[in-house]
Amino acid sequence: MKFLSVQPFPLFVNGGGSRVLRRLYEGHESQTVSLVVQESANSEIKTGNIKEVFVDAFPIQRDWMRWRMRTWSSWLRRNTFRNSTINKIRKVAAELTYDAVHVISHGPFTAALCDEKYRKGKALWVSFHDHYTTTTTTLEETRDLWNKADRRLMISKELGEEYLRLFGDKDFETITDGVSEEELSAPNTVVPPTVTIYFAGLLHLQYLPLFEVLADALHLLSQQGFSFTLVLRGTQHVSFLENKAFKTEYRRDFISDKEIKEELDSATILYLPIQFMVSDFYLYSLSTKMISYLGGAGSILYHGPSESAACNLLKKTNSGICCTSLDVNELAESIKQVLNDKGNVSANAKVLAQKEFSLRKIQQRFWQESPA
Repeated sequence: MKFLSVQPFPLFVNGGGSRVLRRLYEGHESQTVSLVVQESANSEIKTGNIKEVFVDAFPIQRDWMRWRMRTWSSWLRRNTFRNSTINKIRKVAAELTYDAVHVISHGPFTAALCDEKYRKGKALWVSFHDHYTTTTTTLEETRDLWNKADRRLMISKELGEEYLRLFGDKDFETITDGVSEEELSAPNTVVPPTVTIYFAGLLHLQYLPLFEVLADALHLLSQQGFSFTLVLRGTQHVSFLENKAFKTEYRRDFISDKEIKEELDSATILYLPIQFMVSDFYLYSLSTKMISYLGGAGSILYHGPSESAACNLLKKTNSGICCTSLDVNELAESIKQVLNDKGNVSANAKVLAQKEFSLRKIQQRFWQESPA
């Protein structure tokens, strides 16, 4: 069986979507080809054990572009030259051999290979990682994908039930990241002299208010005698973290899942922010970052809306400390609560990981209906 994975990001970069796909494809790397449709030039791409083919949407975004040019090039890419890029995708795919196509529903080029004319009888699996209103995939395209797919793979039960309501009664499966038995670490029960707070991922604009509150809370606690190092994996430089009473360490290079696991285990607090601004995001998207955090020795500190899918799950299972406010003092108190918890929420997180997010079981579910 040959498998074509189509998504708007490379597999071997830092990021939740990339990590999920790498782990789903474990054991099937030689059968899989990744077709990356990228809107931004990426200078940090690494090669791995899965073949990747790239299609650059035109005009591709460059690092040197300022916001006015970025806005203009984005409009051209998604409107004037959209069909040109779609044709490029179809031409590249036509030269590849595959029996099934797995499409991540995200971006203006998502549906390029989904019509029967271009699939030619090949099975279509579609993964929905985010509500369509938070992506550049339209309502019509999402409905079309929902109804054409042979399998609908949802990031969360909440998103699946919402799409059932919006698009019609179809079967769906919950497929997300998982935690292997080897990744379940004993909780950190002793607070070190310098507390490491860990965050992995890029900081989008909607998350900056949360990080400003975090910075102020850490600064406040540092003035009270606490010592912190904030470790940012894959995050761009953040100016308001300068000149604070705590240390900030940036780690930008792509690293393996094993090395990420080592970083999770070396941290006392695993920071999980969820932005307040877009309800269609926080109500339905279950953070893949949270799932990888579950297996780490550190304890999860959730920071975001009280009604989010992630917060509901962590509260129900007592698998993390939740701060649902942008008040500096409240977040400072939540940080102290984690430090006084002695690893109890981390222990509960391991139980949740084994029960709901076993990587072995998720991989089995993903591949169980593979075409012969």
